[in-house]
Amino acid sequence: MPNAQNKEMLASIKEDLDGVSAMWVVDYRGLTVKEMQQLRRDIRETGSVLKVYKNTLVHLALSEAELPTLDDMLAGPSAFVFSGNDVAASAKALKTFAKANQNLEIKGGLMEGAAVSAAEVEAIASLPSREQLMAQIAGAISGVARGLATTINGVPRGLAQVVKAVAEQKEAA
Repeated sequence: MPNAQNKEMLASIKEDLDGVSAMWVVDYRGLTVKEMQQLRRDIRETGSVLKVYKNTLVHLALSEAELPTLDDMLAGPSAFVFSGNDVAASAKALKTFAKANQNLEIKGGLMEGAAVSAAEVEAIASLPSREQLMAQIAGAISGVARGLATTINGVPRGLAQVVKAVAEQKEAA
């Protein structure tokens, strides 16, 4: 690895690895230029980025970062998706694109410093997105607050009904 271009690329890979939640590895063999551009657009919409690097340089960057080196996945042409906060969204974009284009193969990747298989990436893709999870949490909190308000409101109402019933009994007697 003596040449300057490889050193620059290695530094770029290390920079991409720094601060990402996940990195997915895909085999893009057989995709046309238009399909690859569409895949990049789909990935970019999720806040992630797709880059093509040499497998040996990625292996070197992973080993220097003390991460799993993914030797079984780094064979043949590989593209790498570096995912920020919403790993489910980038995995979902890959899975959706792979369904429409048989040439794209998800090999696996890294998530939170651990290697994940292709099946695990597809399982992650079936998780709800960050926005959907936030909406579900907000709905759950709202439901609890609504239930608490109804319960608190029910106590005085029940007390008023008891007082009214006692007053009616005394009037009748």
